[in-house]
Amino acid sequence: MRRTTSHRWMAALLLLSMALLMSASSDSTGQRFDKLGHNLMCSCGCNQVLLECNHVGCSVSEQMRKELKGALAKGGSDKEILAGFVTEYGPTVLAAPTTTGFNRVAWLMPVVIFLAALTAVVLVVRAWKRRAPKEPPSGGDAGGDGSGGMDDFRRRAREETSL
Repeated sequence: MRRTTSHRWMAALLLLSMALLMSASSDSTGQRFDKLGHNLMCSCGCNQVLLECNHVGCSVSEQMRKELKGALAKGGSDKEILAGFVTEYGPTVLAAPTTTGFNRVAWLMPVVIFLAALTAVVLVVRAWKRRAPKEPPSGGDAGGDGSGGMDDFRRRAREETSL
């Protein structure tokens, strides 16, 4: 009698530990599904993240979600799963470009362009500040026909607008 009681306790303990392991495994699989699903874009053309594609009856997102669940069930690493999606759907399936190779340009160029534009603006403003203000023209027009004063304005405009 004592032996069957201990076997029952052992069996119960084994079942309990298996249930805990399965629940932990399904929870981590759910977290991986969410993480990978938010790293992929739906390829139906909606430009939304895979898990947030809200098209009614979007067959593309449903198919991609099934593929993602299947890949997770096979037990591949995150990089392998993402590489499989890139192989099947192309690099546009990734929500963000990778930080390797030529894709670094996608991360660096906005910063470089911003800094270059900021530098150009600062240099132009400094050049404008250094330019000495021109003296205003004297009060009268020497010529009676009015063309003498206009010639001065034209000359001054050419001087001020030349770089």
